[in-house]
Amino acid sequence: MKKRTFIKTAALSGIGASIGMDALAALFDSKKNVSAEILAADDVFWKKIRSQYLLKTDYINFENGYYNIIPQPTLEKYIQHIRDINLHGAYYMRTVQAENKNRMAAKLAEVAGCGSDELVITRNATEALDIIIAGQDWKAGDEAVMAIQDYGSMLDMFQQVANRYGVVLKKVSVPNHPKSDEEIVSLYENALTPKTKLMMVSHMINITGHILPIKKICAMAHRKGVKVLVDGAHAFAHIQYKIKDLDCDYYGTSLHKWMSVPLGSGFLYVKKENVATVWPLIGDGNGDLSNILRLNHTGTHPPATDLAIEDAIDFYNTMGAEKKEARMRYLQQYWTSRVKDLPNIMINTPTENNRSCGIANVGIKGITPSALEKRLLKEHKIYTVAIDYANVQGCRITPNVFTSIEDLDVFVGALKIMATA
Repeated sequence: MKKRTFIKTAALSGIGASIGMDALAALFDSKKNVSAEILAADDVFWKKIRSQYLLKTDYINFENGYYNIIPQPTLEKYIQHIRDINLHGAYYMRTVQAENKNRMAAKLAEVAGCGSDELVITRNATEALDIIIAGQDWKAGDEAVMAIQDYGSMLDMFQQVANRYGVVLKKVSVPNHPKSDEEIVSLYENALTPKTKLMMVSHMINITGHILPIKKICAMAHRKGVKVLVDGAHAFAHIQYKIKDLDCDYYGTSLHKWMSVPLGSGFLYVKKENVATVWPLIGDGNGDLSNILRLNHTGTHPPATDLAIEDAIDFYNTMGAEKKEARMRYLQQYWTSRVKDLPNIMINTPTENNRSCGIANVGIKGITPSALEKRLLKEHKIYTVAIDYANVQGCRITPNVFTSIEDLDVFVGALKIMATA
């Protein structure tokens, strides 16, 4: 192999990169006496964390909200899990697979702040939430409440139960810039009636990054006898909270987003008292209705993904939830603060600390979201995604902990050019 070819191959495969949990732990240990807020602005430090990832240089990736690139330490462990399982074959599947999956669920429950008997691993947030939506004992005339800003797959499942059982769907529209928590709580409260059986609420709205006051919404709904399903796809491992403190009835999330687990993993939380009332999507022979394991019988699936959950949790815990959240919020506020007052710029996300974190949505008057997305990539090598529905017109910007200030400066410069042209 020619030297030039070897160097290129080595760079693409991550050879020579400073990877490993020991190196990561040492980096954060060196800053243990620095506050999360101060560390969040230390771009020199976070560039060292960037070295834990193998990134393409063709474009700046601001679409991490769909799928977080796996850090190298987790990726190497994942590849080894695949090799190990392939070596053992059916022996692994028939002996320790279930035990290992339960162990991963217990680790997730510890991070999430719930009982291990209230959580099951799913393949993504869509599966987790659809288990609850489809698994209710629906009757004709029952009502369900949700927002037009909620994720499309869940809205599709609600429409299916409406078509199948005669359920009445009531949709609210969450304002991009609410005046108070009470405004949002009242919005949902006004949609409830004695016929309301289930309400779905996004913890962090996927198209804007808007964080909703879940605990207050749940308290209101419970006073009216309504159960609450929370879509936490973008909140888990992004912002700090414990599910028990939210007091919701059900919570679903994906792990391939902000926990950076390989594709094909998520979890479903069901409050213990509700487990027996949910019908599983796939039939299970477990006769104990109170056993949550009956809700995620999926047949044969890739167990290496389950094993990588533990490695991703180790990476996340080494970084620290507080420091990660602070860095994500700093990145968002860095760029939004520099463009929000520019002519023609529309920030479609509240920027207050309690209402947003790393995700924000931006539009430019006179430029359609799809045109903005295409121009950002073609003219400035910035990859993002266009959003043009549910009263949101703009591009969703989702950086990650490896995003640099230089990346954001390129983006800010691009918006200034396009907004003033």
